[in-house]
Amino acid sequence: MFRYLIPFLIPATLAAEAPVIENATAERTGDTWRFDVTISHPDTGWDHYADGWEVLDANGNSLGLRTLFHPHVEEQPFTRSLTGVEIPDGTTSVFIRARCSVDGWSDERVEVSLTGS
Repeated sequence: MFRYLIPFLIPATLAAEAPVIENATAERTGDTWRFDVTISHPDTGWDHYADGWEVLDANGNSLGLRTLFHPHVEEQPFTRSLTGVEIPDGTTSVFIRARCSVDGWSDERVEVSLTGS
């Protein structure tokens, strides 16, 4: 009797790691806000990399999107900024979430306080 071994194939999306927000800060600049966000992700090149992050209100509405146009294989973690973000009056905190080119938006959301900024 012959035994055949069938290898288990794990899709790349199951083995992939989501982008991690290492740090996020907000600074009021006149009537708008500037956000500096530090992300780490095991970018492998153009086929799989952290390709953006966004600012969300408490209801999940997007207030600003920072698209990342290239992989950061040799620069981990990395920080990118987004300026000119309009935040509704009375908002005391927002949330940042990151995205990668393969898995889409991460479930992780990091809260950023706007008080004292």
